[in-house]
Amino acid sequence: MSLPDTMTAIAVRDGAGPAEALHATTVERPTPADGELLVRVRAAGVNRPDILQREGRYPPPPGAPATLGLEIAGEVVQGAGRWRTGDRVCALLGGGGYAEYAVVDARHALPVPGDLDDVHAAAIPETCFTVYANVFEHGALKAGETLLVHGATSGIGVMAIQMAKAAGARVIATARGADKAAAARSLGADIAVDTTAEDFGAIARDAGGVDVALDMVGAPYLRATLDALNTGGRIVYIASQGGDMLEVPVWALMRKRAVLTGSTLRPRDADEKARLAAEVERVVWPWIADGRIRIVVDRTFPLAEAAQAHAFLESGRHTGKVVLLP
Repeated sequence: MSLPDTMTAIAVRDGAGPAEALHATTVERPTPADGELLVRVRAAGVNRPDILQREGRYPPPPGAPATLGLEIAGEVVQGAGRWRTGDRVCALLGGGGYAEYAVVDARHALPVPGDLDDVHAAAIPETCFTVYANVFEHGALKAGETLLVHGATSGIGVMAIQMAKAAGARVIATARGADKAAAARSLGADIAVDTTAEDFGAIARDAGGVDVALDMVGAPYLRATLDALNTGGRIVYIASQGGDMLEVPVWALMRKRAVLTGSTLRPRDADEKARLAAEVERVVWPWIADGRIRIVVDRTFPLAEAAQAHAFLESGRHTGKVVLLP
């Protein structure tokens, strides 16, 4: 197969800026190193870390492309490892997804599960890896326990609700607005709370408390979440959109024997991501293939309209994922 020497990719004008700073440009097509695939990108997920990078607040890890984009789906055009030319894959990236071609560590690529198309396949890796690592590994959620999910209609929230239910847990979800709470219930949440009108802490306590909380809001929700936590409960942070400086009531933490933890995905080393990919394929892929998890894509945008995609994600109007189409 003859491949072009250049490709279209999305760059950030002046290195950082608002959504309007994103623009299409022509760059050299990447060349895979040993152990890497070259993938013709058919769809690329848009994520909050992309926005942070665009704003200059989340630089790519050493060795990763400067181009945005942490997850893709597409066709292998140069194989490595278990992958051959023509295979359909979805993959987790350190960067470089907002482009026509991307290089991928062969160990970080997974087969497209079930009969999903590329759009829905591209919406899986970042959210699925994040939820598995934080809810099931750091949070140690077990069947029969209760998970509290803040930001229930975000890409992460939508995946967390469904993965927890597939694992046999109960889910309490919070969202801003009655429509978003209703969407969380439709995805399987046992209880969905509209935080603009209801006290999620009181509702969670009345429902028997929570064992694990997945929090992307941060400081404003700490006290109410901690109060709702059962003894031995775990609060896992994956973002701090409402504020990142916590005032921790230490005695409450001690009485609950609670754990505050959190993690990021992108800076993990390649071996750790490979381990996580294998676990996700083993545990979560069967849930997707048999329909226990539905991949929710709110809207797609052409690659050249990446600025509009970022603006839409920042508006908070979405339920599920936003995906670019090169």
